[in-house]
Amino acid sequence: MLSIIITAFNEPLVEKTIFSILNQTIEEPYELIIAAPDKRTKKIVKELSKTHQQLKYFKDPGKGKVFALNQVFKITEGRILILTDGDLYLGNNSINEIIKKFENPKVGCVSGRPMAQDDKNTLFGYWAHFLYDIGAHKISRKKRYETDKFLECSGYLYAFRNNIISKLPLDVAEDSITPYLFWKKGYKIAYAENSLVYVKNPTNMHDFIKQRKRAADSHTKLKKYAPDFPKVKTLKNEILEGLSLEVLKYPKNPKELIWTLALYPVRLYIWLVLFFDLKFKKKEYQDGWERSESTKI
Repeated sequence: MLSIIITAFNEPLVEKTIFSILNQTIEEPYELIIAAPDKRTKKIVKELSKTHQQLKYFKDPGKGKVFALNQVFKITEGRILILTDGDLYLGNNSINEIIKKFENPKVGCVSGRPMAQDDKNTLFGYWAHFLYDIGAHKISRKKRYETDKFLECSGYLYAFRNNIISKLPLDVAEDSITPYLFWKKGYKIAYAENSLVYVKNPTNMHDFIKQRKRAADSHTKLKKYAPDFPKVKTLKNEILEGLSLEVLKYPKNPKELIWTLALYPVRLYIWLVLFFDLKFKKKEYQDGWERSESTKI
């Protein structure tokens, strides 16, 4: 049996997310748990559960995503836990693709592959495709997986064996600390590149910086729990990888080349703001729901 968990907070797309799972021909029995604090999501789940017995609603206490997940873990029945969010949709057969990797008993945690829904002919849409196709897919996951190195999972879709870890720390990125905890126990981290999940990304600079800064910020406390955590997302790595031939070959026309080069100072600005907040403002990452409105449909 599988336990598929959707975390959501008043997401307009949550019903589409649910059906993107229900409409799949999943090769193993499963329960689909939706954890949310809002009444709208509860109403949707309760109504759908009348005709789909796999559906279960969990009342999120409203103290953040990881806090809710730690509570949900206690009631899951599946041998594998599959985590995703309520503001996206899964590709056909994505569940079967991610579960295949667990046929290897040495695999403890598996990442899916996020795909940008956005229009590539716009600046922010192009940046989304660029960061997913080159950064997340080719550099951060595929290359590391094929060379048997540690890799971080995508929080949009990842899975791991149940009853190996019981609780996640609240003040770090759960999609980073989870594979680390399995890695420390001797498990391999796999990448299911055909397990696709489609994500809408920011369409303005404010939301883009906010989202990317929060993603970087969530890694700042990893050393607290994982002093030997393999450094994957760092400013140094971004600079070195950003100068690779693979990155510079991605643009297909002069406009895309200009957009690619324009991303460099923006990413540097995000790292500098994060450094300033940590060093001088003493701001620290905290688990909680933060919305980027332009990512909502």
